Amino acid sequence: MKEIKAIIADDEEQLRSYLKSRLLEVWPDLVICGEARNGQEALDLMEKYRPDIAFLDIRMPGLSGMEVAKKIAGTCRIVFITAYDQYAVEAFENEAIDYLLKPVTRERLERTAKRLKEQIAASTEPPLDFSEIVGRLMSNLQDMKTSGYLQWIQVQQGDSIRLIPVDEVYYFKASDKYTMVITKEGESLIRKPIKDLADELDPNKFWRIHRGIIVNAACISKVSRSLTGRSIIRLKDLPETLTVSRSYTHLFKQM
Repeated sequence: MKEIKAIIADDEEQLRSYLKSRLLEVWPDLVICGEARNGQEALDLMEKYRPDIAFLDIRMPGLSGMEVAKKIAGTCRIVFITAYDQYAVEAFENEAIDYLLKPVTRERLERTAKRLKEQIAASTEPPLDFSEIVGRLMSNLQDMKTSGYLQWIQVQQGDSIRLIPVDEVYYFKASDKYTMVITKEGESLIRKPIKDLADELDPNKFWRIHRGIIVNAACISKVSRSLTGRSIIRLKDLPETLTVSRSYTHLFKQM
């Protein structure tokens, strides 16, 4: 039987490891011949190994998964990995594109593996017009409001990944090279600097009140003044208060 090879491209090491282990559970004979951290590394692996399948994260540094897919169209089968919400996923389904929605479940992987095995066994070739399909897909995603800002926070919990809607986050707080994610249920830690996170959040919903704190405006219940004139934020359903840095007091000058 012909050896089936695949590569995985995702800029987060934990997610690459998670996907690799889950893939090998549902498809033990699959050979993962390489892992890439960005689009250029993915292209290098394609050139080196000529895999049958490429699992590509849509958002990667440098070349995105979409851009890589356009370059390798017709050479292998492509499965996109995405953290987009269900509404944006409709764009994939309308184009009959195979995708894995984060956090990737075993059931979803089993369906994807079954489909890929059947296609390869039938010796059907990857579509040559794939670059045109990807072009339409990129345009559709760009038009969706959800594509502009971060919608989900991925939190590693043991060997699984928890997906937290950003609307459920009360505030983010810098913690060395990590960022604390505070929700009503408790605290989680993500490996992303708060300065990078600030660029991905909708500024109309998430306000930076301190160099190291971003608060969900919808979760603010009250803003008061301290004896020293500093703005103090009280949050809905949480006991702690947050102090606004003087550099950001203009956000509350009408309050």
